[in-house]
Amino acid sequence: MQDCYAYISMFGAAFLAATLFPAQSELLLAGLLSTRSYSLALLLGAATLGNVSGSTVNWALGRYFNHLSARSWFPLKRHRLNRAELWYRKYGRWTLLLSWLPVIGDPITLTAGMLRESFIPFLVIVSIAKLSRYLVVAAAALGWAS
Repeated sequence: MQDCYAYISMFGAAFLAATLFPAQSELLLAGLLSTRSYSLALLLGAATLGNVSGSTVNWALGRYFNHLSARSWFPLKRHRLNRAELWYRKYGRWTLLLSWLPVIGDPITLTAGMLRESFIPFLVIVSIAKLSRYLVVAAAALGWAS
């Protein structure tokens, strides 16, 4: 049963890390992998699924709540959204490959929704980016733990 909690925690941490809330899932992944008590595939799956799900929430927020971005309580300031929009308009959907980056990744996924990026291309590109990041983290964690 504790294994189940580890995977659920991994999903939750990755989900939060991909939304507009500040969180970090890489440390949890590295810590769980360093114990060598959990399945690498399941941890990578939970982390990737959680992170992609969180980015999808950002996409949906951007798509359906674009008109709220001017409100003072909106979590991202207009200048950050404008910068993300310039990048997105210049480089197109391939900008989503940077969605794994701290600080700029969340605004990019939000901007994709605001600019009405199609869901399937969004999902495929973000999934590739997020899985790639977790594969690098896993390789580093397993390499350092041995």
